Amino acid sequence: MANGTKYLMSMGELKRKDNSVLFHNEKGNFYLPIESTREIYCMNEITVNSKFLDFAAKAGIVIHFFNYYGYYSGSFYPKETLVSGKVTIKQVEAFLNNRNKIAKTFVQGIADNICEVLYHYYRHDKKEVYDTVEWIRERVPEYMEDDNLGIKQILRIEGEIWQRFYENFKYILPEDFILNKRVKRPPDNPINALISFGNSILYSKTVSQIYNTHLNQTISYLHEPSEGRFSLSLDLSEVFKPAIVYRTIFELVNTKQIQVGRHFDKKYNYCLLNEEGKKMFVQAIEQRFESVFDHKKLKRKISYKTAIRLDGYKLIKYLVEGENFRPFSLKHMM
Repeated sequence: MANGTKYLMSMGELKRKDNSVLFHNEKGNFYLPIESTREIYCMNEITVNSKFLDFAAKAGIVIHFFNYYGYYSGSFYPKETLVSGKVTIKQVEAFLNNRNKIAKTFVQGIADNICEVLYHYYRHDKKEVYDTVEWIRERVPEYMEDDNLGIKQILRIEGEIWQRFYENFKYILPEDFILNKRVKRPPDNPINALISFGNSILYSKTVSQIYNTHLNQTISYLHEPSEGRFSLSLDLSEVFKPAIVYRTIFELVNTKQIQVGRHFDKKYNYCLLNEEGKKMFVQAIEQRFESVFDHKKLKRKISYKTAIRLDGYKLIKYLVEGENFRPFSLKHMM
């Protein structure tokens, strides 16, 4: 893809060849120009060696690895150059002193964007979704204004927001894609497979965007900081799920580009996108990342991918300068 993001869908090997990235698979050799490659998504079993990783690090290439089920496994990225002790200290102080306030801001952002997605369908004759739109508009702000909410209560409210959203899928999607229950590991039906795959791609994209800021990826507010994951990327990506992942799913399904009988493999107790389905979804979600809108404050067009990084910058402004932090909003478009 011309935007600096490369997806490798087949098994193979990544190597350095002179000053280029070489991908070798059963069909032959494919060269990725180093100057135009910023991210590589390994969606199948890909072999790499230390020589290649050193080359990728010097070139500033981030590599994301996904497992058989389409789940994000981990990332390799170059040694961080945008490190800031000051920002890290401020992140820790905010976690200790203002975690609940920041977490509630993320939850409100999730609610606002879900509301906008549902309201779009309300305006297109899906009147059944309005009860959820009304609940989000009236009840969620009331919850978030309660200064006595603890993090567990905040997470319960977030869970209820998502559950109410899922309950509206029966009004938006055809019967083959109705979501009866959110099942993640592994997904058990086509809609769960699409959601899990899309969320994994969004999360890894967020990892790449935060890498280009001074933020510490392990210090988060809505999600519990823990070993072995970039939990701040989970925080920031949640707000973008309605705008990026779910809009992509709804469009692909409702235009019948993605079909149950053609694009999924059902095995035992799980369901996965097949190779054709993955390619179609990857193309659609990348187009979504690269699509642009008018940024009211900057007074110029930016992409959704850039908006993720800007949320990182806005969080830094809040941490360091005390400037009000409001995550990405479909309604206000920043």
